[in-house]
Amino acid sequence: MEKGNEKFLMEVKGCTLEVDGIGYFPDAPTERGVKHLRELIKAKKEGYRAILAFVIQMEGVYEVRPNIATHPEFAAAFEEAKKAGVEILFLPCKVAPDELKI
Repeated sequence: MEKGNEKFLMEVKGCTLEVDGIGYFPDAPTERGVKHLRELIKAKKEGYRAILAFVIQMEGVYEVRPNIATHPEFAAAFEEAKKAGVEILFLPCKVAPDELKI
C-alpha cells in the first residue's frame, strides 16, 4: 500500500483460537506464516512501514500471542519481527452469520 510517499506492507492473519480470554496464533504449524514474518522484517529494513494485523474473530478477545506450543518457530519469528519494529495490530471483530465488523 502507498499513501503519499509512505509505503506499507501489511500481513493479515485470522485468529480463531482462544484460551482463557487470550487469542493465540497459529492454531496449526504454519511455515507460510514464518515466511510472511521474515518478509515483514525485510520490508521494514527496506524502509516500509511493516504491519502484522490479527483479525480476532471472537468477541471478548483483545490481544493475540504467539502459540509457542503449536509452532515455536513462528513464535521466534514473531519476537524477531517485534524487535525489528514491525507493528502488531489487534483488530477485534463482531461476528454475525452474514457479516464481520472490525
